[in-house]
Amino acid sequence: MPELTRILALDKSFTHDAPMADEAPAWIQQEERIDHQLVRGIGVPALTANIVSSTIGAGIFVIPATVAKGLGSAAPFAFLCCAIAMVLFVTCFAIAGSRVSLTGGLYAYVEVAFGRYVGFLAGMLYFLTAIGAVAGVVNVLANSVALVVPFLGGPIMRVAVMFAVYASLVLINIRGVRQGAGAVTVITVAKLLPLLLFIGAGIFFIHAPNLAWSSWPGSKSLGDAVILLIFAFVGIEVALIPSGEVKNPARTVPRSAYLALVVTTIIYLMIQLVAQGTLGADLANHPDAPLAESAAKFLGNLGRTILLAGASVSAFGFVTSDILSSPRMIFAFGRDGALPQFFAHVHSRYRSPDVAIITYATLAFALSLSGTFEQLAVLSNVAVLLMYLLCCAGCWVLVQRDVRSDGEPFNFPGMKVVPALAIVAIIWILAHATAREFVVTGIVLALASIVYLIRVQLRWKS
Repeated sequence: MPELTRILALDKSFTHDAPMADEAPAWIQQEERIDHQLVRGIGVPALTANIVSSTIGAGIFVIPATVAKGLGSAAPFAFLCCAIAMVLFVTCFAIAGSRVSLTGGLYAYVEVAFGRYVGFLAGMLYFLTAIGAVAGVVNVLANSVALVVPFLGGPIMRVAVMFAVYASLVLINIRGVRQGAGAVTVITVAKLLPLLLFIGAGIFFIHAPNLAWSSWPGSKSLGDAVILLIFAFVGIEVALIPSGEVKNPARTVPRSAYLALVVTTIIYLMIQLVAQGTLGADLANHPDAPLAESAAKFLGNLGRTILLAGASVSAFGFVTSDILSSPRMIFAFGRDGALPQFFAHVHSRYRSPDVAIITYATLAFALSLSGTFEQLAVLSNVAVLLMYLLCCAGCWVLVQRDVRSDGEPFNFPGMKVVPALAIVAIIWILAHATAREFVVTGIVLALASIVYLIRVQLRWKS
C-alpha cells in the first residue's frame, strides 16, 4: 500500500516511547503534518461500503463446503463464532482508530504503540498475508475456470491458466496505476451481484431438515473451521488504511466497522444457509464450487453458470486489486534500503515499479503452485491473526497511555477488557494452525528482522 510504504520509509530506530496524550515524538508529528494535507472526505456510508467491498471476496464462493465438511449441519455456528471474534477485533481497531488517525490503519496503530521496528514487522505480516491470500484465490480462479472449460482442468493447463492470470495483470500494472485502478473499479460491483441473486432466489428453496443438528461441535472441529473462515472476514484492515482521510474518525471508524461487520455476517450466514439448505450433506462433496452446485438446484444450469462466472470474476477482481497495491511494499523496501535498490526500479516509460510488480507476481505464482486454497488460506490467516494480535496489544497500550488525535476517543465501560479477550480469542484460533504455517511465518519474520538490523546498522555508521 502506498500509505504503508510511507510509514515504513520513516524507520530510523528499533524502538520509540509511545506518545502520551500531551506529548508526541517528532516522527509522529511529522506524519501528522503530512496527513493534515489530506482531505477528510470519507464518511460512514463510504467507509462502510469500502469495508464490505474489501471483505467479501472469492473465498466465500468455496469456503461453505469446507466448513460443512468439518461441522456438517452445524456449519452456520462457525460463522457466528467467527463473527463474535471479529467483534472483539473490530472493537480494538475502533478504539485504536479513534486515537490514531494517521493514514496506515492497523500498521499505524502498531507503530504508534510500539515503535517502528514492530511496525515494520506488522508490514511484513501484511506482506505474507497478501501473498498467501492472492496465491490461494488464484487456486479458486483456476478451479472455477476448469469447471466452465473442462479442457483447462488438466495439470499443465491449470499451470498455464495461473501463469496467464499473473502475466496479464503484470502487463496491465506495469503500463500504469490508472489502468490497474480502472480494472479494480469495474470488477468491484460485479462480484456482489451473483451472491445477492443466490441469496434472493435460493432462500425460497431451503429444505429445513438439511439445517437441523443434534449436538454441539467439538472444540477442535470448530477451531479448525474458524481458522479457515477468518479468511472470509478479513479485509477491514485494508479498508481502514486511509484513516487520514476519514471525517471525524473517533465516530466514523467505530460506526462503519460495526455496520460493515453486521452486513457481512448476515450475507455470509444467508449464503451458508442457502447452500446447506438446498444441498444438505452433499454440500461437502463440492469443494471447488459449492455455491454453483447449490444454484443449479433452484436455477438450473443457468444459475450454475452465473455462480461459476461470479466466482471467477470475484477471484480475478481480488487478484487485480492485490497486484495493484501489494508490490508497492517491495518497491518501498528497495527504495529504503531493506532490499537492494534494484527492487525500487521504475519503468522509464510508464513510471511504474516494474521490478517490484514482476517479483511479487513471480513469488505469488510459485506459492500458487505449492498448495491448495485451504492450505494457502490458513497460511495467510496465521499471518493476519498475528498482525491482529499486535494491533489488539497496541490498542491496550494506546488506552493505557491515553494517546489521542482528533476529538474525543471511542470510550465505553469495560473497554480495557476487550483487548485481553481479543488476544485470548486469537491465541485459541491460532492453536488450530499447523506447524507448517508457523514455521513459514517465523522464517519470514526472522529474515525481515535481520534485514532491518543490517539496515539500521548501516544508517548508524553513515
